[in-house]
Amino acid sequence: MQVTAVFRRWWAHHARLRDALPGVLTVLVAVAASAVGTGGSGWHAPRMDGVAWTALACAPLVVRTRWPLPVVLVTLAVDLAHMARTPDFSLSPAASLVALYTLATRASRRTAWAAGVTASLVITAVFAVTHSQSPFSGESLLRFDLAIAATALGDVSRSRRLRLAQVEARAERAERTREAEALRRVTEERVRIARELHDVVAHHMTLVNAQAGVAHHLLRTDPDLAYQALAHIKDNSRTALDELRATVGLLRQPDDAPDSPAPIPGLADLDSLVATLRANGLPVKLERTGLARPAAPTTELTAYRIVQEALTNTHKHASAKRVEVTLDYGADTLRVTVTDDGLPGTTHGPGTARGPGTARGPGTGHGLIGMRERATAIGGTVTAGPRPDGGFRVHAELPLALTPQT
Repeated sequence: MQVTAVFRRWWAHHARLRDALPGVLTVLVAVAASAVGTGGSGWHAPRMDGVAWTALACAPLVVRTRWPLPVVLVTLAVDLAHMARTPDFSLSPAASLVALYTLATRASRRTAWAAGVTASLVITAVFAVTHSQSPFSGESLLRFDLAIAATALGDVSRSRRLRLAQVEARAERAERTREAEALRRVTEERVRIARELHDVVAHHMTLVNAQAGVAHHLLRTDPDLAYQALAHIKDNSRTALDELRATVGLLRQPDDAPDSPAPIPGLADLDSLVATLRANGLPVKLERTGLARPAAPTTELTAYRIVQEALTNTHKHASAKRVEVTLDYGADTLRVTVTDDGLPGTTHGPGTARGPGTARGPGTGHGLIGMRERATAIGGTVTAGPRPDGGFRVHAELPLALTPQT
């Protein structure tokens, strides 16, 4: 097998040898044919005049793939002269047939068939004249058929090669497309999991940090309140671990055993979220308007995370005395609004001033970016920014029922 592979590589790099091989074989056949006696009378010395004409016609075949059309013209001229000079030598159009085949494999179909039909007619006519036969005789039509057959075989070979090239190109394109699609899916999944981890960690760690500060402050002066703050830390840290396990569970294979039975949060869990924040000193009011009804699971998770992130930012960055969360159920849309009355001069995330006259535009922190990415992923929108009369507002419009994306 290795010897065959080496020979194929060597043969592929020697185009002139490949081009000359049919001509060499044709000359050898001409030598053998000219040495056979007529009527089966035995062998005799080859007719060197016929062999010389055949060798002269085959000489241009050395460059048949480089200049196919000129080679057809030269070999055809020599073969026609050969037929006129030695009409009894039967291999006179052989070099022209090889040249016509090569032209059909290399040139356009129109050029190949124009040359093939013209050569067929000329060969048939010259053969009929030099052999004193009718153009419609069997031997004359045989020459016509051979030239047409050589062109047809070359055309078939060219078409097959083009089809193989197209199939290979499509296969390569499909492979590149699959790799790009796989990379895109991996990137989207990584971003989605990063958003989940950010929301979980940012919310619960913010509460734990605030409660730890309270416990540290009250530890000496009021141990009972410090003990309550530590209990809140324990509850929040346990909840955070449960949500982290559920999020990391998204990375598992379907047949892996689940590590935690904690469900993905939805709108029904907002009451628990609000109660936790109230226990940590954030005055939150939750209100539902419209006809409340179940939404798509992805919509519920997105709405929950948006509210969670907005309340976490308020708890971290704003000294708010009033926070309102509104869920407004429309015909096809769930509108989620979170507003607060953060004191002037405080901030609500990176790059966003709070308070009248100090607003510089919507927030650009990772949490706010994550809100927009979540909403966009399911066909919704999120706007966030300072309120004209102070405070901050986050407003999201999400589809209640998701439709397949085309």
